[in-house]
Amino acid sequence: MAYWLFKSEPDVFGWNEQVALGEAGGEWHGVRNYQARNHMRTMQPGDLGFFYHSQKGREIVGIVEVTASCHPDSTSDDPRWDCVDVRALRPFARPVTLDAIRSEPALADMVLVKNSRLSVQPVTPEEWHRICTLGGTEP
Repeated sequence: MAYWLFKSEPDVFGWNEQVALGEAGGEWHGVRNYQARNHMRTMQPGDLGFFYHSQKGREIVGIVEVTASCHPDSTSDDPRWDCVDVRALRPFARPVTLDAIRSEPALADMVLVKNSRLSVQPVTPEEWHRICTLGGTEP
């Protein structure tokens, strides 16, 4: 299993909208960055990800699960763009802000800290467990 972070602007598509998709979840579509797309191409069903509110809040608010491997993005006619499907698993007991992550020495090398603009990014197992602990949430 691998770990990931998915970023979305909460006023465009937030945690509540992800939860509202229910057990089936939905496409993580609209990604138009090659590096982020390439990360999705390596994902497998069962991989877990943090749901991160970018712009407003700048915080991890929940955990999602990848439910379908990479496939063509239904929001694009361009065959270069792919996506995965994800579903909400559980919210964080306490959101973990970007400032809190930056203040943790153990998270200094996290992609979110070094390249906060990338919309889909890998998370190491150590980072995953530390952030879950900070958020009062079971890994």
